Amino acid sequence: MFVFFLSLTEALQKFSVQSTSDTLMVQPNLAVQSASVSEANSRGVQFSLIDPKSFMASRIHFNPNASQLTTNSSGAVQIFIQFPSGQSHKTTNTSVGFVLYQNDKLFRSKVFISELHTNRIVISGQLSGKIIPNHVEISFKPEKVLNASLRNFACVFWNYTLRDWSSYGCSGKKNSLGHLQCQCNHTTNFVVLMSFRMNYAYVDVLNTITIVGCCISIIGLSLTIIYQIMTRKSRKTKPTLLLVSICMSLLMFYVLFIFGITNKESTEENSKNSNEIPTSDLDIPQDSCCCTVFTVFLQYFLLATFTWTTIYSIQLFLLLKCTFNQLHRYFTAIVTVTGWGFPAIVVAITLGATYRVDNPLGYRQEEFCWLAALDREKMFDIRKPMLWGFLFPVALMLSFNTGILVYFTVTQCRTNPDLKSTQKTPILKKFLSSLSLAVVLSITWVIGYLHLVEENYVLAIIFCLLTTTQGFQIFIFFTVRTSAFRKHVRNILHSVFTLIPMHHQKYNLQLHRKTRPKATYKNVDSNISSTA
Repeated sequence: MFVFFLSLTEALQKFSVQSTSDTLMVQPNLAVQSASVSEANSRGVQFSLIDPKSFMASRIHFNPNASQLTTNSSGAVQIFIQFPSGQSHKTTNTSVGFVLYQNDKLFRSKVFISELHTNRIVISGQLSGKIIPNHVEISFKPEKVLNASLRNFACVFWNYTLRDWSSYGCSGKKNSLGHLQCQCNHTTNFVVLMSFRMNYAYVDVLNTITIVGCCISIIGLSLTIIYQIMTRKSRKTKPTLLLVSICMSLLMFYVLFIFGITNKESTEENSKNSNEIPTSDLDIPQDSCCCTVFTVFLQYFLLATFTWTTIYSIQLFLLLKCTFNQLHRYFTAIVTVTGWGFPAIVVAITLGATYRVDNPLGYRQEEFCWLAALDREKMFDIRKPMLWGFLFPVALMLSFNTGILVYFTVTQCRTNPDLKSTQKTPILKKFLSSLSLAVVLSITWVIGYLHLVEENYVLAIIFCLLTTTQGFQIFIFFTVRTSAFRKHVRNILHSVFTLIPMHHQKYNLQLHRKTRPKATYKNVDSNISSTA
């Protein structure tokens, strides 16, 4: 069948130059123009199509006396053939023929695959006999693809020997009107093969919230880590280890997120002029490993954060359930290996199953250095690593953490009747304890799952606001609220104000019965009194 199609296109090409009279035959998907032109009175001919969606005689124009390619801003495709500059063919008329195909279904390529289901107009230009033109110029109006922009293109012709597209003898560039202009040194069936990159849109408000929230969280987490390490001798070792590990993994995630979440290579313009044939109409960037490395570390540290929060909730459950406060002596070693090892295993499995050097988008996204989630139709794909490499394990850990939070809240709300009224915990303190636990267990990420079920702009803002400021919330609840931290801050402020000289003085006036009034003053800073 394919050979039959090629024979059909060759027959149409020969038929277009065999007619001795000027004729135009138009069908819904095909148009054939034949003409006889005197080379003595013409430098070249031009054939144009105005509307690619409708093949009508009124929308097809033929100019038998053209000196150069004239590009119409509304024209879908124009082809100009310049006659040879020599005089050997100037004595007789020359037959020219053009064939216009609305698509390239008759030309089945192996080197170029249409994955976006785009359409390509094929145009054929031919001169009778063995006349070789000076050059052939073709102008194609780029096709508009929804949510995509043109990344690369190649000017090619159909090579009947190779039975595929070839770029030999052709070159291409963009003209001032934005059309793709090709120049070749021979006549045959021409087409421009275009590849596109998908466009991604996101709300600027969310971008601002993310940047500001991550910055203040980085500051808060850094202060929390420093405070926890400096005061580790005055607190239990295990809670310090767990909280510091949570803060460290979350801090690394925020830093990597700010500097590496956007793939700068996807926004760079293509400056290649090699007229290299693209393999598909969907441009897949070559992986330089930079964005993939960021994706690996982002996935690892975010999974590590949830792993450590789950370990934190397990320890809390054991302490609440058991009558003793001491855990197993190997607890620290076990949780250390689990906290940093489990996310490494998940990342290794995800990377090994989905990443390929020639197709990095199987593992990560193009616009952002994060796990791939959508297919080419922008639909959530369960085969992508976003589901089983992140959402599923995090959902299990969030469900467990939520259960522990409920258990902790119920336990806190119970009132022992044997306790005196002065020994009862205030309701506000109970609420703050539950709230601080919800923060450290990353319960706010549940909102993200609700947003996946039903996309909502309000939910997106709330989720972005709470998750990006999680580090700062940990700083408030686990550092600022502690009496030791407030004491350290008071001592530091006192030391600072002590070093600053105070110039004001305090005067005391005393009246004596037998002596004249005396005035005394006291220096506040030095605590020295003198009498005036």
